[in-house]
Amino acid sequence: MEATTDFYQLIDALKADSANSLGLFMPELTLSVFIALFLAVRLITSKLDMFWVALAGAVVALISSNPLQLCEGVLQSEELFTGLLVHDGLTVAIRSILMLFLLLFLIFTKISGVPDKEDGADVYSLVFGSTLGMCLMASANHLLIVFLAIEMASVPSYVLAGLIKGRKRGSEAALKYAIYGAGAAGVMLYGISLLVGLTGTAHLPTVALSLAKVIPAAGLGEQAVLCLAAVMISVGIAFKLSAVPFHFWAPDVFHGACAEVNAFLSVASKAAALALLLRLAVGLGSVPLINEIEVPQTKEVQSETVLSEIVTAQMVALEGDKGDVDSAGQIDSSADDRNQEAVVAYDSPIELKQAQDEALTPVRNFISLLIAFFAVLTATFGNLAAYGQKNIKRLLAYSTIAHAGYMMMAVAPLMVMLGTNNNAAEDAASALIQYIVVYVFLNLGAFAIIAFLRNYVGSEEIEDYSGMVKNRPVLVICLALIFFSLVGLPPLSGFLGKFAIFASLADGYTTTGSSVLLILLLAGGMNTAISLFYYLRVIKTMVMGEPNEEHHLGDRPVGNIEMAYVILVTIPTVFLIVCWQWVAGFADEAVKNFIS
Repeated sequence: MEATTDFYQLIDALKADSANSLGLFMPELTLSVFIALFLAVRLITSKLDMFWVALAGAVVALISSNPLQLCEGVLQSEELFTGLLVHDGLTVAIRSILMLFLLLFLIFTKISGVPDKEDGADVYSLVFGSTLGMCLMASANHLLIVFLAIEMASVPSYVLAGLIKGRKRGSEAALKYAIYGAGAAGVMLYGISLLVGLTGTAHLPTVALSLAKVIPAAGLGEQAVLCLAAVMISVGIAFKLSAVPFHFWAPDVFHGACAEVNAFLSVASKAAALALLLRLAVGLGSVPLINEIEVPQTKEVQSETVLSEIVTAQMVALEGDKGDVDSAGQIDSSADDRNQEAVVAYDSPIELKQAQDEALTPVRNFISLLIAFFAVLTATFGNLAAYGQKNIKRLLAYSTIAHAGYMMMAVAPLMVMLGTNNNAAEDAASALIQYIVVYVFLNLGAFAIIAFLRNYVGSEEIEDYSGMVKNRPVLVICLALIFFSLVGLPPLSGFLGKFAIFASLADGYTTTGSSVLLILLLAGGMNTAISLFYYLRVIKTMVMGEPNEEHHLGDRPVGNIEMAYVILVTIPTVFLIVCWQWVAGFADEAVKNFIS
């Protein structure tokens, strides 16, 4: 009878949790509804232009994301669906960025003519499905959701890479992308299984609590397993970021896929992967400050041994008593002496958190070193490899690799200062969000111009852009501004984005004296200088080269709609510096209280 009562209580708790969670899950639900609509229409007819339906879906998803709520006060972190997802400022910010990009991307595809009416429903369902997975990446609070979200974002991308039917290079790109993705997913899943096996849980906050208990007493074998798990999990994220040495797919896929797909992969995928990197780094490197203990009601968490010991310590800190926690979340005063001796009573939850964060110092140090290594390697290799490229899409592929390295640099000072100076750590996270906002417009604008020039020139080779300024000056000027901003030249927005990241590195070095952060800062500055040359080479060809009439298709002017779109996405590159406080304020609100 008691078991039946507990079962009904569990059902009631799940119903209440789902009702609250669904209200905060509306953007993802909107995407799901429109995916079903696209597929239903595709079964009926392939002649209907689904662009307007997709555009309506993107608008509804953006509105339901409600980015303005970041201006209404600090968002409290709230777990959804029994702890599988989390809703906070970072979730709202990344979700809003993804929905804004989706809206601009759909308009871009309509103007460029890819996809056509026949393939519209299929392509838009893939784009919406991948965006849904990216939203889950930004809000993942459970290791299985991390894996599921990466796969949901990746699998539609494999198909999109081969979007142009009958194109051998596109089919080859899709196949390579799928093979690399399958390998990275397998390695990541194995790493997750190692971490879950060692900690007994996949719920990120509970993993951190368990690590705080396991690490101080861990032997050499357990330490080796933890390091191996961290490296394997990083493989999956590095694949999504196209970070070296897991970048091999990017140049070939970007070369073989159309520019429209490249824009989607280089912007949306990067933003979601960086948000996930923040989630995992902070989630595994610090213990949340618990003011009210709520024992999760899932069967998995109730069975975890960590609740009988670590959550007991949290209860002791709050209740001022020693004891055990029973299955209903109540203190059991009759706990055995072994558990009582294992529990240390603290004067406040803050002191308990400080002790747990101190125990997680090796985790933070390892993550910061691992990310710093990948960041330097990625930025340097991306910039050096871009020099010899003759195809503009391959050049931008290596450019996106290099920029992934720049953005990863912001996570290193965050981890170094996490637990000791959380305000400075939040500033580093804010710098990353600022760079993501800038990057959306830069890469979208670059690939939009490449797609429009493809339609005019019929080629994507850099030498065929020779003298382009004489026939299509607006496109060339906008591309030059975007390239200079990608370099980071003032007063363009790219300069402010890079400056924010480099400033976080400098602050971290002055605060902690970490030589790793100084090396990152020097490497970032050197790579910025190196990148100037290959961007300038493209601009020089377009401005100073002799026109190649064979590829310029006469003097056909640029369409007004194309020109208006290019100017629209280029304006933030030039004028964001005027209203940078809005971008900085948006990023600051997104990460406020992200680190408790």
